[in-house]
Order: sequence, then structure tokens, then C-alpha cells
Amino acid sequence: MRLPASDEGIVAGQVEGPQARRARIAEYIMRRGAVSVEDLAAHLGVSTMTVYRDVARLEEAGMLQRHHGKVAAKASGLHEASARFRLEQNHEAKQELASCAAAMVPSGSSIMLDDSTSGVWVVRALWEIETMSIVTNSLLVADEAERLGAGNLIIVGGVYQGWAESLVGPSAVAMIGQMYANYAMVSASGISDWSCYHPYEDIVAVKRAMLDAADTTFLLLDHTKFARKALFCFASMAEFSAVIVDRGTPEETVEGMRAEGVEVVVATGTP
Repeated sequence: MRLPASDEGIVAGQVEGPQARRARIAEYIMRRGAVSVEDLAAHLGVSTMTVYRDVARLEEAGMLQRHHGKVAAKASGLHEASARFRLEQNHEAKQELASCAAAMVPSGSSIMLDDSTSGVWVVRALWEIETMSIVTNSLLVADEAERLGAGNLIIVGGVYQGWAESLVGPSAVAMIGQMYANYAMVSASGISDWSCYHPYEDIVAVKRAMLDAADTTFLLLDHTKFARKALFCFASMAEFSAVIVDRGTPEETVEGMRAEGVEVVVATGTP
């Protein structure tokens, strides 16, 4: 096989960048459980050296591990990848979800956003953000809200978690408990039995506090979350005012949620 000069791989006739290629590696391994470096190289159309470099970066992000000559996904019930890596994963789906959620929020609203990277996309999609109050424990969300001129930005204090670039712990939960917001928007790492899960208990506590402190609650889920599991449950899907999913979510999954009494909104893309 003749490789492109950049050794970056080809997708649909175009050169693929490292970030997109690593996202494809992560998704490919998560679907299959464990594969060899040679299999990855053949699948992507790149050299094994390129794959080794990509796998090393994904190991640093907490997504993958090498064991007995195979590359495997880390147990998603116990681990989550770094926030900056997750930010650009499935970004088209997240943009769909965010645009749909933002369109439901009127001017002058107060919104709680957790440290899910979907929150960054929500901030980017908000119209008239200068009239809105944003409450978040995510430094990525806070940076984006400040950059775009949010009218009132409140950063929840607590113990800093570097991998998530967020603040958690009892102080964060207590601070959220003293507030009220019109909306809370959160995501989940995985779904099981129509309930929402995340690998870390301290993150779960913040999500739960935000849901309890808001009048209207949205769960933002791209289709990949339905294939993942995690350790700690923080809510049933039926508790949310609406569960917003992207167009890649299978129809049978949407119908299954609705049969369980879940209010489902399928995002139709960016305006």
C-alpha cells in the first residue's frame, strides 16, 4: 500500500489530520475491544510508526492501553478521557445537540453547565449570551463564556481536577445547592437501563446538584454514549425535561426511550 507523503491517512479522498485520525482510532478500538497495531495501520492506511505515536497520545489521554501486543480501550466504567481530547470528539454531533438546546433557551435565562464538553458547544451556540447568566464548574466552559461576553459568569469553586479542567467536591456541591437556575444542561459518559452513568463519583455529585437546582433540565447525548457503560448512576433519563440526541442515534433507541416515558428531542442540525 502506498502511503500519502504526510503519512496522515486518507478519508474520502482527503488528507486526514492527527486529531481526526486519533478519534477514529479510539472509536475503532472501542467497537472491537482490542486490536493489533498492524490492524490499525491497515485500517487507517498509515504506517505502524504513526499508529504507535497516536496510541501513545491516546494512552496519555486515558483512552487506551497496550497489553500483550494489543491496543485495548480502557474500561469506560472506570476511566474518562481528558476534557481537551473529548472536546473535538464527535464535534459535529455535539454541535447539533448544542444548537438544538440553545434554541430552547430564551434571552435573559440562567443556565448551569457541567464539565461535559458539550457545554462548550452550548455556549458557542447561545444567542444573546450577553443577557444570560452562566453557572459552571468547567474552566473550559468558563473560558468560552468569558470570551463570548456572557452577561454574568459564575464559576463554582472546589477541588481542581486537571484531566477534566473542572472543580468538584463538597464545596462545589454546596455552592450549587445555594443557587437556582432556569436551566441545567449535562451529559453522561454512558447509558444503561435508560439511566445515566459516569466513571467518577465526585463528578456525579456535581451533576446531581445541578439537576436539583434547576427548573428545566436537558440531557445532551451523542449516539456513541449508548454503546458505553460507566460506574456511578446520577439520574434516570425520564427525570429530564428533555433528552436531546443527534441524528446518528438509531430509531429503535429513540423509540425505546419514548416507551420508557422519556421526552426525546432529535436534533436536526445547525441552523
